[in-house]
Parts: sequence; structure tokens; C-alpha cells
Amino acid sequence: MPILPLPISIVGVHVNGKPNFNTVAWFNMLSSKPPLIGVTMLKTHYTNKGIKENKSFSINIPSSNMVIATDYCGLYSGDGVDKSQIFDVFYGELKTAPMIKEAVFNIECKLVNTIDFKNDDFFIGEINEVYSEKKEYLKDPLDIKKLDLFIFLMPNGPYLKVGEYLEEAYDVGKNYKPK
Repeated sequence: MPILPLPISIVGVHVNGKPNFNTVAWFNMLSSKPPLIGVTMLKTHYTNKGIKENKSFSINIPSSNMVIATDYCGLYSGDGVDKSQIFDVFYGELKTAPMIKEAVFNIECKLVNTIDFKNDDFFIGEINEVYSEKKEYLKDPLDIKKLDLFIFLMPNGPYLKVGEYLEEAYDVGKNYKPK
């Protein structure tokens, strides 16, 4: 497996009537109209059952002060450990996609498609709503240091904190002249 720096998320679902959370680094925006996001997990994950049953899930973006709980959610299966009390949970319109109040962002998704790979399920969700307890995160321009995000260096770690501003995207390259 290649070495890749990947953003971290915590996927929230309802399984057997309780919130469950799983740490996932394999997620990405797929489309802006309609707003679609994809999440890939091994077929063996307990979380997959909840997505398939309820046709919904959440993607919660943790801050670096959540690194221990985030790691815990990825280490232990909800099939053997009750993860419903780890976070302060809230719900949006879909009612079956538990979200984490402490997270920087919460993305509530309605399942629109599942692609079956040999070892993985690729879930495609339409974004129903994006939430943030701290509304200043949603302002433009975004202050990356206030977000306090971290990434995972695939395949075996470590977690690394994000935060240094480089340049404005879609602007810095406008005057570039190749040699």
C-alpha cells in the first residue's frame, strides 16, 4: 500500500437502535451538484450494517483534541463495544445519522448508492446538511488553525496536525510561467 496523507473522519450510523461510530480515512467529495460524498469501508465493518439498514450516515470531522477517541473508534468494532456514549450526539433531519457535537464539521448524508468491491463497500451519500457547533468555522475566509484538524499517514500512521497556511487555491498559479 502506498504512503498517503489522508484526512480523518468519524462515520456515524444507527445500528440495532444505537449510535455507532467508525474512524474512516477513505472518504472524498464526488460531485457538487448534487452534493455527493463517498466513504469506503471493509465489508466486515459493523458500521456498514447501519448504513445499509437506515440508508443514511454522517461524516464527522474531528479536531486534534479528539485524536484519542477517534483512534478508539477505529480500533474497536461496535459489534463488541458500545460506542454510543463516547460523544455528545445530536441528530438532523434524517434522524438515523448520529452526529458528534464536539466535531469541527458534521455532514449528514442520505445513502444514494452502494458499490460492491471485492473487500470493500463504497457508500455514496447525498449531503443533506452540513452542521458546525462553532459557526465561525463556516465563514469565509476559513482560518485553518481554528479548525485544528489532523490527518492520518496511510498505511500505519502516525496522525499529523494540519495548520500552516500556504497560498490561496485557484489564485496562486495564475501568473506562473513554466520554464
